Amino acid sequence: MSRVIVFGGHGRIALLLAPLLVGNGDQVTAVIRNPDHRAEVEATGATALVVDVEKTDTTGFAEILRGHDAVVWSAGAGGGNPERTYAVDRDAAIRSMDAASAAGVKRYVMVSWIGSTAEHGVPEGDSFFPYADAKWAADEHLRGTDLEGTILGPGGLTFDEPTGRIARDPAGRGEVARADVAEVIAATLREPLTIGRTIRFGNGTADSTEPIRTALRR
Repeated sequence: MSRVIVFGGHGRIALLLAPLLVGNGDQVTAVIRNPDHRAEVEATGATALVVDVEKTDTTGFAEILRGHDAVVWSAGAGGGNPERTYAVDRDAAIRSMDAASAAGVKRYVMVSWIGSTAEHGVPEGDSFFPYADAKWAADEHLRGTDLEGTILGPGGLTFDEPTGRIARDPAGRGEVARADVAEVIAATLREPLTIGRTIRFGNGTADSTEPIRTALRR
């Protein structure tokens, strides 16, 4: 049994992830901003914790994280407001990483996106640029820490039924079902071979996919 804390606990992926972790015997803390979401989150079997990550400093994050075995960062500002995007997707994420190191919580899984590279190609004038820039900065910070980190880069998210299969490094944006992303996160937490790696994936084509656990071990 592991004690896993999931930031962005009311997100669509997190709501699919929590039951998977609970079903595996884990204790899940789901961090949410809006207390009105508590009942929906706790229906998944997780314990809801109301925290505004934008206003939480590194010391505050460390207090939240202490006693857990792993962190999943699935929080995001949701786009639309560049200032808030940087505040959540970059700054709060980085504070949580520094806090995890301080609190002795070594395992850290970042949910990023498939195009998060230094050459992401999004022009500065594009409305998507703040997200691309913020996620790249957060990913790079994680790579420079002493944490046992994994960066997951799913392609464009869909509401398709889960397939249980993914294609590594698919061409283009590699669309992927949210339910499969949740399964990838759950499997990543149980697969030591994913530590220190960046894994970009999508649902791919019928002849390019592998079962999720097989793909993560490769």
